[in-house]
Amino acid sequence: MTPDLTFILGGARSGKSACAERLAAESGLPVTYIATARIGDDAEFAERVRHHRERRPARWSLVEAPLDLAGALREADRAGHCVLIDCLTLWLANLLFTSASANEEIAVLPDSAREAFAQFDAALADTRGKVIVVSNEIGLGVVPLGSVTRLYVDELGRLNQRVAAASTRATLMIAGLPLALKG
Repeated sequence: MTPDLTFILGGARSGKSACAERLAAESGLPVTYIATARIGDDAEFAERVRHHRERRPARWSLVEAPLDLAGALREADRAGHCVLIDCLTLWLANLLFTSASANEEIAVLPDSAREAFAQFDAALADTRGKVIVVSNEIGLGVVPLGSVTRLYVDELGRLNQRVAAASTRATLMIAGLPLALKG
């Protein structure tokens, strides 16, 4: 059975989260929202998260999964249910930039991140309900300076490609407008 997987990509403030939330609401199914963000001490980012929270219906369940996204997906997924994951971009940042690695130069993807990707890929393949995944498309610009930034851009691109390949539908959001890529 092919999973019911929708992938929404876009740049910052492209409307990707609002689009994903609209699709989840229109599904008519109970929704679990899996948030991957870590707020920390960043007041501006906390405001962004607050805006997202206020936009979501109160009846939706919330699961915070900054690291174990596969486990959260497996727990929330069931037939007749919708899971919205927002977003892969922050999840990757959490995997790469832990408090332990904050002052290190990362040259290669850590084994722990490779394992997390494998677990997530497997969890996506096994879904029984409707799943909507949000991620940023950040690979449209110049090759970034610095090995850490290049690693991040490269790994997010690879992650996005795997999720897009597994998806039944993929949409690129540009200036609030959806561009169907697949399905």
